Amino acid sequence: MAVEITSKIVGYRIKQDEPAAAEPEREATLPEENPLTLRIASRPEGTLEAVSEKISYVGAEGRKKVYLLVSFMPVEGVVGGKRVVIERPVEFFFPSGQLSSEHQWITATMRSLSLAARGGYVTQAVADLRKVAWDKGLVRCGWNRYGKPVFHDSEVSAIAWSIQQILYRRGFLDQDGNQVPVEALVERYAQRMAHGPAFQPEEEDASAPETGTVEPIGGDAAAPAAGPAVVGHCPECRGELIMMDGCPTCYAGCGWSKCG
Repeated sequence: MAVEITSKIVGYRIKQDEPAAAEPEREATLPEENPLTLRIASRPEGTLEAVSEKISYVGAEGRKKVYLLVSFMPVEGVVGGKRVVIERPVEFFFPSGQLSSEHQWITATMRSLSLAARGGYVTQAVADLRKVAWDKGLVRCGWNRYGKPVFHDSEVSAIAWSIQQILYRRGFLDQDGNQVPVEALVERYAQRMAHGPAFQPEEEDASAPETGTVEPIGGDAAAPAAGPAVVGHCPECRGELIMMDGCPTCYAGCGWSKCG
């Protein structure tokens, strides 16, 4: 568009384009980093919180007792664009005072579980150990919610079940040995930091089942009972006798067998 100038020019300037309205700054979005699967290179130096557990079980070779230590540490991650912290197991330890030849497999298993814990797949690793079976009969270890003994397919399975109970009481697994969602772990750790006491599982309804029934190994109360049949009582400790390899054997604690 042309404009006629009729007056004297006394100065000039170049018209600048008006600046556009500034766009609001966008917050930088943090990349997702699941603290449950975050790999930990090695056990950190210094002190970690740990749980010490005495595990007692009875099998074909009588009663045995072992001690295990499970160490925990806080692990940071990013969930939903926010930095969060959860507690994870990072080390499973078998004290050196028990390093006899018959316990070598426990030591090896604990080292493998420690690697799985730092790799972020300890829940599946423990669940796989629950499936190990042997040919020496059932192993009694622990009690279910009804006060009945729990029977396992091997010593490995019994110790794996005991480890699941440790992680359940710590709030890392649910009662069936499944992984608790990361959101719940974040909430539990935050509550612990704010109020002090650690997570405590809710008390289950301890109403007794029908007489003579035993909860299945998996803990499913809805499934049919799957415990060994009681064939009498032990002459030494008055505990229950069950059939093992064709012989009535005490599973109440003393390991007495009619076959010697």
